[in-house]
Amino acid sequence: MLKPQTMKKIIHAPDAPLKLVEAETPKPGPGEILIRVAAAGVNRPDLMQRAGLYPPPPGAPSTLGLEAAGDVVEAGPGVSRWHVGQQVTALLAGGGYAEYALAHEGAALPIPAGLSLIEAAALPETVLTVWANVFETAALQPGETLLVHGGASGIGTTAIQMAKAHGARVFATAGDAAKCALCEQLGAERAIRYREEDFEAIMREAGGADVVLDMVGGPYVQKNLNLLNERGRCVMIAFLQGPHAEVNLMRLMLKRLTLTGSTLRSRPAEEKARIASEAERVVWPWIAAGKLKPVIDSTFPLAEAEAAHARLQSGAHAGKIVLTV
Repeated sequence: MLKPQTMKKIIHAPDAPLKLVEAETPKPGPGEILIRVAAAGVNRPDLMQRAGLYPPPPGAPSTLGLEAAGDVVEAGPGVSRWHVGQQVTALLAGGGYAEYALAHEGAALPIPAGLSLIEAAALPETVLTVWANVFETAALQPGETLLVHGGASGIGTTAIQMAKAHGARVFATAGDAAKCALCEQLGAERAIRYREEDFEAIMREAGGADVVLDMVGGPYVQKNLNLLNERGRCVMIAFLQGPHAEVNLMRLMLKRLTLTGSTLRSRPAEEKARIASEAERVVWPWIAAGKLKPVIDSTFPLAEAEAAHARLQSGAHAGKIVLTV
């Protein structure tokens, strides 16, 4: 499959609109594949990187974009699983906002049957984040209760469906009635309108939670500790209300709680490959069985990435925003 010497990609600069420019098409190194991008997911870490708050790890492309789906057009030395012409969706260290993107072989996954490339592009960042944090770090068990903050977000809609498929009891917080209805449609037993309801009081009345997935931070941290059951686990993956919190550690000690957090992007390629392999083993059959499907809020052409970012920044979206190439 032929590839051009140049491609179009999005570049960013401080306090400037995103811009579509011509650039050299990358070449895959050992263990890498080159993907002709059909669709790329838009995620909050992209906004953070653009604002200078989340620099790419050493060796990663400076171009935005942490997930993409499309055709393999070239395989680097040592690649054994993928060959030219196959379609994949992949977790990227960066570079998804482009016509061509590099991915490590182990971070690429087959397109689940029945899903479009747009839907497939919305899987890697969310599914692998939820798997690594809720299923591995927090070790959610069937029958336990999970509280998902930001339930209508890309991460939230994925977490609700994955936890439900796993046999857990799920609650979620969301900003309005329509988003709460979506969370309940996806499997949440109760969606809490956080602007008008006290999620801590509601969760304590419901019997507490064993695991909390939190992307809000700030004042939510103490409330999470208050509502967790004994030996409960709270996993932080973002902090939309700030990275600082005043916490009563006595709650943590008396209930033997775990408060932890992580990022996915900075992990070694081998670790991402292991997480991807586990997700393919467990989650891909859930997709095949109709227990999980990406919720797509909207799509934008690559050249309109600025509008896609505005949509994400506004918080009006429900599910994933995807760029089409």
